[in-house]
Amino acid sequence: MSDNPYASGLTGFGRQSVSPRGPAGAAPAPGGEAGGDLVKDTTTAAFSADVIRESRNQPVLVDFWAPWCGPCKQLTPVIERVVRAAGGRVKLVKMNIDDHPSIAGQLGVQSIPAVFAFVNGQPVDGFMGALPESEVKAFVDRLVKMGGGEAGGDPMDEAIAQAAEFLAAGDAAGAAQLYSAVLQHDPENAKAGAGLAECFLAAGHADRAQAVIDQMPPEVLNDPAFASVKTKLKLAEELAGLGDQAELQARLEGNPDDHQARFDLALIAQAKGERDVAAGHLLEIVKRDRTFADDGARRKLVEFFDAWGPMDPATKEGRRRLSSLLFR
Repeated sequence: MSDNPYASGLTGFGRQSVSPRGPAGAAPAPGGEAGGDLVKDTTTAAFSADVIRESRNQPVLVDFWAPWCGPCKQLTPVIERVVRAAGGRVKLVKMNIDDHPSIAGQLGVQSIPAVFAFVNGQPVDGFMGALPESEVKAFVDRLVKMGGGEAGGDPMDEAIAQAAEFLAAGDAAGAAQLYSAVLQHDPENAKAGAGLAECFLAAGHADRAQAVIDQMPPEVLNDPAFASVKTKLKLAEELAGLGDQAELQARLEGNPDDHQARFDLALIAQAKGERDVAAGHLLEIVKRDRTFADDGARRKLVEFFDAWGPMDPATKEGRRRLSSLLFR
């Protein structure tokens, strides 16, 4: 997971830093001995069979824990319940890092509890800390979809569709986890790459969105899925060079024909998500002076429409008002 260039980051709370081995005769894994094949303890020697090989059949969660770790005792019973409730679509393997530290070290585990999800022999996602049961369940549900554990269409397409739903609902972190998992399996998946970049943009991290773009092969970037992302990144770059909003507003109030100030205010409004305000500024420039910046206000407004999407209310209203100005 630490080597994943698309990783969306680990989330959680109640984490405890990895410390030296606890006292001898430490207690067994929190939650007691696991019954059945869905939950088991593993060793360094058995890790390849229990996790790597087994994850080719269905996703496998690896719970790194230690007897002295309080949050581990909170998480393990929760994650066991969720895994058993999944009915075989995912399995749980527990590893005591006091007895078996090498695997955790290779994966870069620095605090516990740490849970890694393996699919097709590769770590694709994870979290740290004693998450609430609802969040653990949501994590497992996403993993099951990614691993193809539900009947239906292509699991990659289903994961991308669910990620898009998460992003539309404002859950950029949940969407990023799914998009990242898809990219682990298919690094050239245009929809997943564009979706992950959109997640970073939604979180205000244009630099990380650009990093995703930089990871994709040039031919993949020609996919229509990247059109909106590239437009938004261009707008973000332009915004970085703008002046102070209050100063621009004062200039405009002193001279309503200061089209540059109005244009810059439109870009600031766009960056703040004030789409109606942004469109209004540009439409006013079009109304006052079509020649400004070689018809720059109209062209910038069209860029905004591309970034917002054809079904956005601001796009619909903006196109209507623009048409009335151009064809009156």
